[in-house]
Amino acid sequence: MNQKGKLLISIVGPTGIGKTRLAIQIAQYLQTEIVSCDARQFFREMPIGTAMPDDDELAAAPHHFIANLSIQDEYSIGKYEKDALEKLEVLFQKHNAVVLVGGSGMYEKAVVEGLDRLPEAQQIHIRKLEELLEKEGLTKLQQLLKEADPEYFKKADIENPRRLFRALDIYWQTGKPYSHFLNSLKPKRDFKILRIGIDAPRDVLYQRINQRVDIMMDKGLLEEVKKLFTFRKKRALQTVGYTELFKYIAGEWTLDFAVEEIKKNTRRYAKRQLTWYRKSENIHYLPLGYTQYDLELLLAQEM
Repeated sequence: MNQKGKLLISIVGPTGIGKTRLAIQIAQYLQTEIVSCDARQFFREMPIGTAMPDDDELAAAPHHFIANLSIQDEYSIGKYEKDALEKLEVLFQKHNAVVLVGGSGMYEKAVVEGLDRLPEAQQIHIRKLEELLEKEGLTKLQQLLKEADPEYFKKADIENPRRLFRALDIYWQTGKPYSHFLNSLKPKRDFKILRIGIDAPRDVLYQRINQRVDIMMDKGLLEEVKKLFTFRKKRALQTVGYTELFKYIAGEWTLDFAVEEIKKNTRRYAKRQLTWYRKSENIHYLPLGYTQYDLELLLAQEM
């Protein structure tokens, strides 16, 4: 299908900034649908800890790629790129514009730019890295990546084991650092792209993050994590909000300390997201306190 003239509106920004609200506002204004590129919200067993849209939000506009997988499913960014592009092709038959939203930078990049064409993961390498993670911890994987690819190490989400697995697997397969492949030719998209972010002072963002963690705990995050404890080795659960509470459940940390670690690690994650998005020059920013008029004015100028 020729998608020239069609528009993908990508809502980007750090966790806790209000992307879901903005995406729904735009979808309602344009009477269109939302495609999620939040890799954590794919997994149906993790609604509280991933701040998955609630029933009211899901009812406010059609959503895709929310709670569509189980933590026991194997899923890759390459598979997501294929699935998301197929979904967009269907949606563009009905709508002139579609909204993409999520804080997973690489997943957003996969849709708007395309992935670097890299070899498939070798499971023998992944199993070895999983064993290293279990026996020696995340620090060991970070050390290996820093030695193998210092350039990628500086900008990677080094708290995410999956990112480390992929970069080290590529290095072991090819003998070349992952960063070597990042500027290779990518397929061109034939739809237009408008990227919108929300701007807020760092201290305000951190305050919002701290409050959101407290709200998650009030909503039952600990009970959610307890139900997933037996699956704690699953890759989908190697993420902020879950790993800290697993340590509390295992008796390694107090609950208060675990909650403070969630807040601290979420703030760190947000800082890395801000660094990621600041490298892009094509993001149109709205202030945190934007009005409907501000939003409509931006869309009128850019569409």
